[in-house]
Amino acid sequence: MTLEEIHGQEPVPAGHDWMQGAGKALHELLVSAQRRGCLTAGVYESAKLMNVDPDNVAFCVLATDEEDEGDIALQIHFTLIQAFCCENDIDIVRVNDVGKLAAIVGPSEESGEPRDLHCILITNPNEDGWKDPALEKLNLFCEESRNVNDWVPTITLPE
Repeated sequence: MTLEEIHGQEPVPAGHDWMQGAGKALHELLVSAQRRGCLTAGVYESAKLMNVDPDNVAFCVLATDEEDEGDIALQIHFTLIQAFCCENDIDIVRVNDVGKLAAIVGPSEESGEPRDLHCILITNPNEDGWKDPALEKLNLFCEESRNVNDWVPTITLPE
């Protein structure tokens, strides 16, 4: 008998397909949110938004590269953001490739400069009826990950 059977939970689907599906869903969500103006990028910008309007945040992405692993200040920010997301029931994932995120999200629309993509928030748009199927897939992925005590799962973005 497995732990999932004891607690009446379904195990997280094993294999590369489940992770690849989550990566595709995240890509779709980022594109859709940016198109709708529901994307906030940057650690400080995200922290400000979560402080002012936490009920409007639907999803959080934390991103690092190998060189960021030694950045203590960034890791402290991540810990605080993760705690805030857990406290406010905001689903959160990690991505280990800031370059892929930059290719999806692109530079800042205002200045054309590269922007801080270490934290990205997806907010609820002003439209009441917006239900993004990619967001629903990611919410399910996060729920399944929590069922096996992976509170901040890591997603690999597709090439």
